[in-house]
Amino acid sequence: MKILHSITIAAITAGILWSTGCRENVEKKETTGSPVRNVWSAAQANEWYAKQKWMVGANFIPSTAINQLEMWQKGTFDTATIAKELGWAASIGFNTMRVYLHHMAWNQDKQGFKDRVASYLDIADSKGIKTIFVIFDDCWNKDPKPGTQPSPKTGIHNSGWMQDPGDPYYKDSTLFPELETYVKDIISHFGKDHRIVLWDVYNEPGNSGKLDSSLPLLENVFKWARAANPDQPLTAGLWAWDFEKLNQVQIENSDVITYHDYEDAPWHKRVIELLKTHGKPLICTEYMARTRNSYFSNILPMLKEKNIGAINWGLVAGKTNTIYAWDTPMNDGSEPPLWFHDVFRKDGTPYKKEETDLIRQLTAAGK
Repeated sequence: MKILHSITIAAITAGILWSTGCRENVEKKETTGSPVRNVWSAAQANEWYAKQKWMVGANFIPSTAINQLEMWQKGTFDTATIAKELGWAASIGFNTMRVYLHHMAWNQDKQGFKDRVASYLDIADSKGIKTIFVIFDDCWNKDPKPGTQPSPKTGIHNSGWMQDPGDPYYKDSTLFPELETYVKDIISHFGKDHRIVLWDVYNEPGNSGKLDSSLPLLENVFKWARAANPDQPLTAGLWAWDFEKLNQVQIENSDVITYHDYEDAPWHKRVIELLKTHGKPLICTEYMARTRNSYFSNILPMLKEKNIGAINWGLVAGKTNTIYAWDTPMNDGSEPPLWFHDVFRKDGTPYKKEETDLIRQLTAAGK
């Protein structure tokens, strides 16, 4: 969700070298008869990707929810808004949404949570949209609590977004059994559901100052997810190129490679060229920050040309306040001169019609 560290060619090149060198270790594990599903080879990953439509879409939360808990808890699960806004997405050719879950919503009401996830999938499927589900997340507020969620802070980007599992869960291994049960329950339950295209097991591990303290949970969530043996691939997106240890675990354990890039086109292209050396399909699961010169106009055509999945941040302007930039609050709550994220206003009109026209053209929407 937010790039906190400068990116250097040296850092990426180093990452390519060490992760390529570690492939042998993954392959050795595959030949020893591990009880859990093996990490896909490049051949397996490319065979899977060839069967998929070009993935294009957005990170989605309904405009009426400030965070994952407000989206998924029983009292605020808003099917009407979900259906309406996914309809807007489908109208411009979006076919994939990336959606964050939260273990506290599951812990409150396990069967009800799974029923609501199934209801969301029913709605998305009716619009021709597949889903990437995100399991854990190190971004923003570290102390999530179930129940009534906070109101948005005026003019502040993602003021109420909650980490999952947050503190102290992410670093206290005595609390891992609850997280393991959650991961295995959700992925086992939905692991053969064709409406789910991918499991993104950990968003931006190490963010919010956590750094390498997130390593144990990252390693374990891959292990738990693989033990559930889903049909869908597993991944954890690269996002901070100088997080060497975290990046190594992410690359070694990802069936397909996902990444985040909010930079302009020349830099984004360099990242693609380096990541392609792994030989696996690429999906960009976060991009498009207008004030950083990451637009639909300069990034989306490039991703299509290179057959890279393209999932931008934000669909409809709402309680997450992601029209405001990460570090540029607007205390009066006025509309910023240039929206940071998001595609539609709350009434369904495009923020910039030329953007939605371009998306329709590239997705051949309506043809």
